[in-house]
Amino acid sequence: MFGFSHEDKKILLANIGGKIHAVDNICTHADADLLTGFLSEQGVRCPLHLSVFDLETGCPQNPPAEAPLHVYNVKIDDREIYVEV
Repeated sequence: MFGFSHEDKKILLANIGGKIHAVDNICTHADADLLTGFLSEQGVRCPLHLSVFDLETGCPQNPPAEAPLHVYNVKIDDREIYVEV
C-alpha cells in the first residue's frame, strides 16, 4: 500500500493480485488512516475498528463502518500510475 495527498484529498493505492486500486485513505467511520491498516484479498481493514473496505466498490464489508470510501479511476501507462482526482 502507498498513501499520498493531492490538494485536500488523502488517497490510498493498493495492489491486490496485480491490480492497482485507489480509494480514500481515511476510514468513513472513525477517520483512521487506512495506510496503517491491513491489506488482504478482501480489501483494506481499518486499524481502529476492523471494518474491511472492498477496494473495487469502496463499500464496507462489516460494521461499524457504513459509508463507502470514494473510489478513484486508475490508469497505468508506461509503468506510471495515474489517478483521476
